[in-house]
Amino acid sequence: MQRQKSESRVAIYYELTKPKIWYLLVFTAFGAALTASNIYDIEVSVWTWAMMLFSVAAGSAAANTLTNYHDRDIDAIMERTKNRPLPSKRIYPAEKARNFGLVLAGISLVLAFAISLTTTIEQGMWAAIFIAFGLLNNVLIYSYALKRNSRTNIVLGGLCGGSPPMIGWVAVSMSDLWTMGLAMAGLVFIWIPMHIWALTLHFKEDYNKVNVPMLTAVESEKTSVRAIAVSTVVMVLFSIVPFFLVTEYGGSFVGPVYLWTAVASGILMIALSAWVMARPMEKASWTLFKFSSPYLAVLFIALMVDSAL
Repeated sequence: MQRQKSESRVAIYYELTKPKIWYLLVFTAFGAALTASNIYDIEVSVWTWAMMLFSVAAGSAAANTLTNYHDRDIDAIMERTKNRPLPSKRIYPAEKARNFGLVLAGISLVLAFAISLTTTIEQGMWAAIFIAFGLLNNVLIYSYALKRNSRTNIVLGGLCGGSPPMIGWVAVSMSDLWTMGLAMAGLVFIWIPMHIWALTLHFKEDYNKVNVPMLTAVESEKTSVRAIAVSTVVMVLFSIVPFFLVTEYGGSFVGPVYLWTAVASGILMIALSAWVMARPMEKASWTLFKFSSPYLAVLFIALMVDSAL
């Protein structure tokens, strides 16, 4: 009986971390690391893989936990979120969640720096810096400063999404960090507004109920669908950038496999956003939102496959 109770509590805290979000972010870190490993023909140690992946998982889980703690008041009102662990009081008092998030944040920083044990001090320091940046941007900039005050909150607040690929890259190499590494981070950063705006258009009544000014919740339907369409086109155009980048030695990072994957998947996303513009209804925006996560995963899979060829 005691064991069942313990497992149930583990499951509740696991739910608190929003695993569907950090699964994808960990995957982007993995994709960046494997791509760098393929490009530079570097064998990554098991220790480096473990520290890199667990640091990103812990950091992402920490950010989600701490934002859940901050948003517990509005989560209790919104239909979509009222059954989360904090508003449903499955974790009580709420300070337990805050403390859990802070512990996870500390663990993520330690694990990130521990990458230096099998790489270099510089790589470990940069990994820890990117973890710290992601935490500060997500929790303080997005959740505390912008979310309830600005309709463009997710733009600056989404910078943290680029941290996992940067951590994955520096865990392998410092070469071309500010070209290809940054481009992979940019794929996530530019993807976030479209992903979130499609979601908030679908649940706009929930956001209006709690006075959270997400752009597609407070703007007119016409303006909202245009914002989604423009952000989708920008995202698709940016997805082609890695094909044109060259390494510091003059070689290509990726080839036609990635290019045509980006083009084909991009056409699908533009078609879905066009559907949202033509028929701005809940089904269309929800479909775009549901396709957006696999789209990002496909881009990173294409990067890994093409860099290995």
